Amino acid sequence: MIAPTPFFSHRGTHIRILEEARALEQLGHNIMIVTYHNGDDIGDYIKTNIDVRRIRRWLFWYKKTEAGPDWQKILLNIFLIVKSFNMIRTWKPDILHAHLHEGVLIGRLMQIIFFMRRRPLVSDFHGSLVGEMRSHGYLGVPPIGSIFRVLEKWISGMGDKAVVSGEENMEVIQNARDDKEVILLSDGANILEQLNDEDIVKLRKKYGIPKNRFVVVYTGALIENKGINYILESIPFVLQDIKDIHFVIGGFPAEWVRQYVIDRNIAENVTIVSPLNYFSLAEVNRLGDVGIDPKDAGVKQASGKILQYMATGLGIICADRPTNHKYLSDSSAQFLKVIDAHSLTGAIKKFYENRDFLQLCRQNAYKDIEKFGWQKNGKELEKIYKEIIK
Repeated sequence: MIAPTPFFSHRGTHIRILEEARALEQLGHNIMIVTYHNGDDIGDYIKTNIDVRRIRRWLFWYKKTEAGPDWQKILLNIFLIVKSFNMIRTWKPDILHAHLHEGVLIGRLMQIIFFMRRRPLVSDFHGSLVGEMRSHGYLGVPPIGSIFRVLEKWISGMGDKAVVSGEENMEVIQNARDDKEVILLSDGANILEQLNDEDIVKLRKKYGIPKNRFVVVYTGALIENKGINYILESIPFVLQDIKDIHFVIGGFPAEWVRQYVIDRNIAENVTIVSPLNYFSLAEVNRLGDVGIDPKDAGVKQASGKILQYMATGLGIICADRPTNHKYLSDSSAQFLKVIDAHSLTGAIKKFYENRDFLQLCRQNAYKDIEKFGWQKNGKELEKIYKEIIK
């Protein structure tokens, strides 16, 4: 696997890479992941034989692990090309599985270099390259945006097979691949047993959540293109009418969020968990009654956090997007046509005021999660590998 990112960081892209690799490992495959110099060692958290190989720490000052473009990644990806070449030459893998557009480009380059022994390439697209960059404030100059659109289409056509994580990205990739098949491989989650009321009380005490509060949770990257700003803006409006409510925000980078809640005098009703370890994610989600995913369709990414909410039995508020409807039945969540502070405020109040409706959504969402498991994805990837090996 080629992963042009600081693996492992405790966020969506990395969770997908890790859980796909773990599912394949459980099926008997040997996995090597080549990645950047920074990131956590997965061996500190889980028992695994997945072999993570890193580029040399030439850019020793580069410690960024949050999502988002950075021009220094051009240099990191050049080093990753060298690392990929060395590992393929010595390890001789049967399959190249490339994540993200940059990884697919590197994978295609490796196919060309090692043309004497053809190695099939699976392209794993997590979202839109241009959409992601624009959501982070890049590509504002029209000529540069046009260049990257052409580049994205070119890369999207690479690989013997392509898989995508969300339906919004299916059409974009399909248009670039002509008659080549594009396979929807949704994110997954590990289904968890529900906690009883006593266990939830103990858990809330551990995190300092006041007793008998109605708890709203957001867990994920604390950056603007994920929609966290809409949640923060909604909190004062919610507090005008509801006093016994508490918000749990888990993720990073968190300093600006801490300052935000202090400046607006809402710190008493907000608990920030940062850094949020992926392997503690379920515990934090279980603090809540409701989970919010405020991400819109602009970046064409799937929403792994919704699956995590479903697995812990939360009531869910999310955007009215095809990918979200793929996960959730119509009676399993509140789907918002527009995501902003006022729509979120209304949705939170609706769940607060109508507990029967909340309970129905929680039960239905928990049933829906049975269709999405990482083991299923592993078997689907194995099937794809066998097809292209032939």
